[in-house]
This record gives sequence, C-alpha cells and structure tokens, in this order.
Amino acid sequence: MNSLDGIRILDLSRVLAGPWCTQTLADLGADVIKIERPGTGDDTRIWGPPFLTDAQGHETQEAAYYLGTNRNKRSLTCDIAKPEGQALIRELVVHCDVFVENFKVGDMARYGLDYASLKNLNPKLVYCSVTGFGQTGPYAERAGYDYAIQGMGGLMSVTGERDDLGGGPQKVGVAVSDLMTGMYATVAILAALRHAEKTGEGQQVDMALLDTQVAMLANLGANYLVSGKVPGRAGNAHQNIVPYQVFEVAPAADGHKDHIILAVGNDSQYAKFCAVANIPELAINPLFAKNRDRVLNRAQLVPILEAVMKTRTKADWLAALEAAKVPCGAINNLAEVFDDPQIEARHMVTHWQHPVKNDLRLVSSPIKLSTTPVRTDLPPPMLGQHTEEVLRSVLHYSDAQLSDLKLKEVI
Repeated sequence: MNSLDGIRILDLSRVLAGPWCTQTLADLGADVIKIERPGTGDDTRIWGPPFLTDAQGHETQEAAYYLGTNRNKRSLTCDIAKPEGQALIRELVVHCDVFVENFKVGDMARYGLDYASLKNLNPKLVYCSVTGFGQTGPYAERAGYDYAIQGMGGLMSVTGERDDLGGGPQKVGVAVSDLMTGMYATVAILAALRHAEKTGEGQQVDMALLDTQVAMLANLGANYLVSGKVPGRAGNAHQNIVPYQVFEVAPAADGHKDHIILAVGNDSQYAKFCAVANIPELAINPLFAKNRDRVLNRAQLVPILEAVMKTRTKADWLAALEAAKVPCGAINNLAEVFDDPQIEARHMVTHWQHPVKNDLRLVSSPIKLSTTPVRTDLPPPMLGQHTEEVLRSVLHYSDAQLSDLKLKEVI
C-alpha cells in the first residue's frame, strides 16, 4: 500500500518543475498519467547526451535528464491542439483528482482546458498551474526559465565568489527554482486534496517560479527586510555564521590542492574546533568568542584560520573534527557521492527494469516512510507506452475508437 493509492493525476507538464512535482506524487502512490505530444513527447527526452544505452550498447532516444524526472508514471500521447485531443483530455479529467500543467498563461483557456472549464466537469478537481511568474501581475504572460528566475529572484546576487576576489553572478549547478517550485507545488496539491476530501470542493493552485525563488532566499531575504542592507556574494562563507565556509588544507599526496567544509554552528562547537586546531587562545579572545563577534571581526579571524587549516591534510582534519563532534565535511564529486557508504546504506540508488535496459540505475526518492514506502514499480515510460492501456482501463475505449484516434493522429 502507498500513501496516495487511489489518487489519479493528469499531468500535462513537461521539462522540470511540473514533472518534479508529479514524480514525487507518483512515488507516493498516485497514478500519474503523463500526457505527451505524439512523435516528440516531453522536451527533455532529447536533452542529451547522455542518453540511455541498450543491452547492445547502442544509444537510445531516452535522455538521462528525462529518466531522472519521470519515474512511476504512465505515458499517454495526445495532441491537445486538435479538438479530438481536447475532448479526450476532458473525458479523462472526469476520472482524475488532480490536473497539472505548465503552459503559458492563457494557453489552456484557448484549448478549453482551463480551470474554469474543467471544474464544471469535475467540481472536486485540484488544478495546478506552474508558470514562471504566476497567473497575475505585469509579468504573467512572460515565459519563465529557471536560469532567468535565479537572476531575477536575487539568488545569483548572493551566489558566487566575493566581488573583491574577482567574483561575479553565479547560478546554482542545478535548476533549483524549478525543483523547489515542484516541491512547493507537491505540498500545495496535497493540501488542496485534503480540502477536497473534506468539502467536495476543488481549487486552483497557482505556482510561480519567481515567487518560489523569492521565498527560497530564506534568512537572506529576512536579513534584508529587517536591516535594509543588501547582501552581496560571500563565496563559500555563511552570511550569519563564522567560521562556516570552505578552507584549503594541506595538499593531497599527489600534490593537488585539497579542501574541506568547516561548519561551526555555535560557540560551543567553535571552542571544540579551537581545541582540535591547537589554538585555544582564540576560543577565549573577546574578538572571537561569540558568533556575533566572529561575524563582525570575520576579516581578522578568517586569515588566521586559513593559515592553520593548511597545516594538516583533509583526512587528518576530518578524522579529528568528527571525533570532536565539530561539523565538517568533504567536498565530493558525483563519483565519490555514489560510492559513499552512507548513500549506499540509505538506498539512494534504485535499480529499474526498463524496456531497453535490464538494470537502469536512477537516484532514489529521499522520502522514507515506515508504513507506506515509496513506489519503485514503474520505470520512466517510453513515449506513449501506456496510451492504449490507459484509454482501455480508464475510459473503456474499444479497438474501433483507438483506431479512429490513431488515424486522425490524435494519439
């Protein structure tokens, strides 16, 4: 049994924010029917290399990007630009609890698939729209992309090396505004489903990447609103805690530079760090004893610590600091991440039986539920893999009806 057994979701989203949301819901047990354009499908199917290779080592048309965002779903091809395709979606909506789309504002209304139209068919429907800027406001009709949103939403102004050290605007390595919008959308949909179960009333969920990016500023957004001071880029340092950053340590055995993260979160940990580093005097120095003072006197303290950190190797520091319970960490590349015994112990890689590959490895859901664990039964679907299955089981279509839709190139 899964948490969302019995919930059916019609997913007209593509690329990342919407599919990330519906993948999470699918992991939790929802039946997610992914609607894709016949012949091409989700944009990310061709976003490669890398592409999945089959048993003979031949490259397929399944991009890794797509595979990482669409597990546990069923794929149904439908051309919603055609009246017959729109009619098919309306038929399916009657049998669904949730509708997810990330088309530009107004597109769904032109197809007769907007919330106002569909709620008349299914009053309990939870209708989630994911756009760059939301359904209202002066930017509503603009297309929104994660990269631009990271810039507009302030994230790139606080990400990257300090300007006085030659830094400049820097985006995060993954599309975090897309991913976080997908996660917020998941939470919103679950809340709306709870309301629908209690009242019989559905609602529209209006999710915007820019809204999410601004919300993600977290403590930095609060810092600005409280102080009126615009924060800048701090590189790998923390704006509110010292020492909480990357430090270079003694070179590795092969002579390459090595680094570790030191994440001292409170004064007690700072004192422990000073003891491990053989600089106990800095723990009682009034300029540095309290975090407030360390933040104010960062420019004096950090150069001292930089020199100390270079006296020992990464392995020496990590062993000593972990023994003293001082928060620290290595900086792993992805090969090291997936070789990490903790990642292995937490089963963060799952193995799937894909139609073109018997043992497809994918990153797992991080959700651990003791009674209703996440699903691992449906690998990311091939384009249109479940079209006939869904139309027969949900709408009870006949062979003649399916043949007619194929002839008209609706499916």
